[in-house]
Order: sequence, then structure tokens, then C-alpha cells
Amino acid sequence: MYGHDMSCPFPDLKKGLSVKKSIIIVSVLLLLVGIGIALFSMSHHGPSFDEVSHLLTPRITKKPSQNMLVVEATGDPNNTVGPAFGLLFKTWFKIKDRPKGKKMEAPRARWPKPFETPRDKWVGIYALPVPASLKSLPDVTGKNGLKPELREWQYGTVAEILHVGPYSSEDTSFAKLKLYISDNGYEICGDHEEEYLKGPGILPTNPEKYLTILRYEVRQSKTSIGSE
Repeated sequence: MYGHDMSCPFPDLKKGLSVKKSIIIVSVLLLLVGIGIALFSMSHHGPSFDEVSHLLTPRITKKPSQNMLVVEATGDPNNTVGPAFGLLFKTWFKIKDRPKGKKMEAPRARWPKPFETPRDKWVGIYALPVPASLKSLPDVTGKNGLKPELREWQYGTVAEILHVGPYSSEDTSFAKLKLYISDNGYEICGDHEEEYLKGPGILPTNPEKYLTILRYEVRQSKTSIGSE
């Protein structure tokens, strides 16, 4: 959970991953306590490993834009993750005009700030995919004035990889994805994103089986374009 410098993607990968480890472990605990595991589990059971195992090999693909229910929070992620996701789930269950039988999709988060940003100024953009037909939200306010809103997340060309295991062990997957991006003539051009297919709300006692997609918007690098 972190951002990067757009002009120089991942200038200090090791430093960023170390920071990420400490944040994400505490965030998982907040998720367990503050969200309501039972409600989340009833609406999102996540894919089986076999359904997503092909993503263990990183890929570059096209992804369409997505309407999202979003809560943006500034501050130390140790203090913002729980309230933000809690407000997202609370809002979801209050939406009256969502399609009948529509199940909650996997939550996501984007981290737009560089590694060196002071922790109290970090920005987390927490989100749930919602139907394009959804145009308004119930009046819900969260802790410290947090408010949900609707946004369209742009994608286009993305690079992604599946990480299996606890969030604290994502280092290898990040490095593998970053190398794949570079080796294929691309560079990162958007925020770091994580999609939580299976996590503590579904597997509260088995983090070794957590399934998380790590994703970046990418573009062809100038060097790659110049060599064509």
C-alpha cells in the first residue's frame, strides 16, 4: 500500500516495500475489527485459486474503465484503512437501487503518494466496483468526516500479477512485476493498485491463502518507442 514518483517509478523499491510491510500488517487487523467480517463474507466469497492461477505469471493487458464507490482518506494508513473500508461496506449495504442479486466485488485500493511522503500525509483511495447505472448514493458519513463518492477509474493498459500469501510477503511479487514491465518495454504511469480477491474477511485464520492482484497502469517507455 503505497504510491510512487510518476517521473521515476520506484526509485527505492526496497525502502517502499519495507514501509509497506509494517503498514499492511496493522491494516489487516483494522480490517478484521472494523469492517464486519460476516457481512463481507456473505456478499463476496472470492474466486478459487484455479480461476486466477494463470495470473501467477505477470501480464500486460487492456482493462476497461470502472465505476467505483470510493472513500479517500489522508493520514497514517494505520488509522485510515479500517474506517475507510468500513464506510465503503456500510454504504454498499444501504444502496437501494443496486441490481437485484448483485454481489459485492473485491475491494481495491490505490496509493498515489511517493514513498518519502510523511505518513500523516499519505493518501489512500479505497474502493468497491459498482454498476455503471448507479448515479447517486445514500447520505452516509464516516469517522472524521469521511464521505463516500462515485468516481470512474480509468485503466487502459495495465500490468498485473497475482500474489498468494500474506500481505507482508508481497516483496517478491512486486519485484517480479516491476522487472516484467521493464523487460517488455513499458514503464509505470499510474498509481499502484491492489485488488483483494481473498483476504481476512474470507480467510481470517489462513493468510497463506490470501489472493491479491497487484496492478499498475503502464505505457510504452520512450526508449522502447524510439527503438521501433
